[in-house]
Amino acid sequence: MPHYTPLIATIVAGLVLAFIFGSIAHRLRISPIVGYLLAGVLAGPYTPGFVADQALANELAEIGVILLMFGVGLHFSLKDLLSVRAIAIPGAIVQIGTATLMGMAMVHFLGWGWVAGFVFGLALSVASTVVLLRALQERRLVETERGRIAVGWLIVEDLAMVLALVLLPALAGVMMAKDAVSNPAMWQPIAITLGKVAAFVLVMLVIGQRVIPWMLHWVAHTGSRELFRLAVLAIALGIAYAASTLFGASFALGAFFAGMVMSESPLSQRAAEETLPLRDAFAVLFFVSVGMLFNPGIVVNHPWLLAGTIFIIVFGKSAAAFLIVRAFKYPTSTALIISASLAQIGEFSFILAGLGVTLKLMPQTGLDLILAGAIISIMLNPFVFQAIDWIKPRLEKRKAKLEEEIASPAEPPEERSEILEPTKLQNHAVVVGYGRVGSHIGDSLQQQNVPYLVIEDRAEAVKQLRARGIEVFFGNAASPELIAAANLPQAKTLFVAISETFEAGQTVEQARKANPSLVIVARAHSDAEQSNLNKLGANYTVMGEREIAQGMMDYVLKR
Repeated sequence: MPHYTPLIATIVAGLVLAFIFGSIAHRLRISPIVGYLLAGVLAGPYTPGFVADQALANELAEIGVILLMFGVGLHFSLKDLLSVRAIAIPGAIVQIGTATLMGMAMVHFLGWGWVAGFVFGLALSVASTVVLLRALQERRLVETERGRIAVGWLIVEDLAMVLALVLLPALAGVMMAKDAVSNPAMWQPIAITLGKVAAFVLVMLVIGQRVIPWMLHWVAHTGSRELFRLAVLAIALGIAYAASTLFGASFALGAFFAGMVMSESPLSQRAAEETLPLRDAFAVLFFVSVGMLFNPGIVVNHPWLLAGTIFIIVFGKSAAAFLIVRAFKYPTSTALIISASLAQIGEFSFILAGLGVTLKLMPQTGLDLILAGAIISIMLNPFVFQAIDWIKPRLEKRKAKLEEEIASPAEPPEERSEILEPTKLQNHAVVVGYGRVGSHIGDSLQQQNVPYLVIEDRAEAVKQLRARGIEVFFGNAASPELIAAANLPQAKTLFVAISETFEAGQTVEQARKANPSLVIVARAHSDAEQSNLNKLGANYTVMGEREIAQGMMDYVLKR
């Protein structure tokens, strides 16, 4: 049996190093993404020691992009996408144009020429799918108005980059040919690509919207969890691959539409849960693969060019996005989140720059700058979000009255102004999460006339609760601001009804610090989760499967 196993070596090295450096980053209270990137640098060709297979790492990273975009599609309906088209389409186009012009202006003084400047600037204009989505998911913003705008913006950028990848070879032919190329020769590949993408979208909305939910329903009725999980992965990966090979679209775009169509099925929540472990694992490999591209030599050879590149990525196009969102009369909080989300570059930038070098439209230095800019901007992105969290309340305290006048009516009040009015309740109950479990708790509290409030991070659920006259705060319950606003120090009971164990643990820990005598009841899915929540301060932890089993036994024993 051959012992040359580059695929296994790449996966093992990537995951082990990512775990080690991610743990160190977490210990230092910075984003684990920084650790994953450093793990990639260590496994890359520019540092001594083990060197992973870059080509294999990139392909593994593509799977991560596919699964991540598929998961977003599962929570992003067509209605949501169309609801933000008025800002996502013009906003993304203007931002791409602004960043491209800034890149062209920077390299103009180097004598690269306008074509090289165009390719360089265009590569700086598009944000990384994985980084943007990971940042939104960590802050539970994907299903909010701000999250929908960011994802819609991202989809428009992806479509623009697909068009750019088709346009570049035609542009290279024009620049290299001695005789001018006719207009039909220029526009034909663009028209074909647009036609293919339109055909893919039409097939997914007309045929896929009927076939995929039906197929998922049929597989679920077989009773095989293994077959159901396999069906979900086959649909996600198969449609993404078909979108790329048959229709010329990106893997990410294909996976997004696959998830969006599958969201029409009542089994979409189960599908999301089945793909979550793979999504997380391959997303980590994406960051490792990006780190492997980093050449530290660019920092020594071209420090000022690198500084200019990072300035455009982190500040230039973010400022443009901020002004665009504010021009559409969205609140400052929304503009800050969008601008922070776009303050990095990623996978499309690498592909575009690599094609530009291959076609001799841009020098190798441009590709090195883009790769270095990507790695540094991704490492800086968590700190950009932290800076936004620090700046946002200070800006909005100064402009609270103005924000109240121009805020978007589609967003909950807390999301518009971010100025939380503390509750007046005392000796009350607080329910974190108003899903299937939380809603039953709320109904029981209401029947017993127990005063309570809800903390929920889904915008739609917040609107429904307010319509019913229930006091609710929008956001993450572990936030110190929300803990203060919910008056946990004077509350009587806290029900942690969310299914995400990590966030539930953070909430329990913060709540226990705020009120040592608070009665905290939480939910868990395993003995390990139950033990962890109890250690963090929960008085009582309910494990659903155990309670169901106990209920079934009680029924039989009472007969």
